[in-house]
Amino acid sequence: MSTPRNPVGWFEIYVQDMERARAFYEGLLKITLTPLDCPVEGMEMLAFPGDPDQPGICGALVKMQDKDSGTGGTLIYFTCADCGETEARVEKAGGRIHLPKMPIGQYGFISLVLDTEGNMIGLHSLV
Repeated sequence: MSTPRNPVGWFEIYVQDMERARAFYEGLLKITLTPLDCPVEGMEMLAFPGDPDQPGICGALVKMQDKDSGTGGTLIYFTCADCGETEARVEKAGGRIHLPKMPIGQYGFISLVLDTEGNMIGLHSLV
């Protein structure tokens, strides 16, 4: 499989107070954030405006139990053909699996892994 032109496919900015964060980003960027259906219980998401068929990366503010904001509070997802196959190479490359491949409803699947420096990154695929 060839690598996509831009392998980064999504970002998440973790927040503790969704309304406070919403007011900040909407006021700062003069945009409107929209709620996303979230298949994960206890998780709230507001999407930045974007068109997945245009250049640039889409993303969201995310409020999730047990996930801090601040330092390390931004998560970048790399697009994969199958995040389970990519996840299978994590430990051999020196990283660690934090959350094995799981479904996220109509949006496909994700895995969360730690790189060799302790940075968490996401892997995303439609299958």
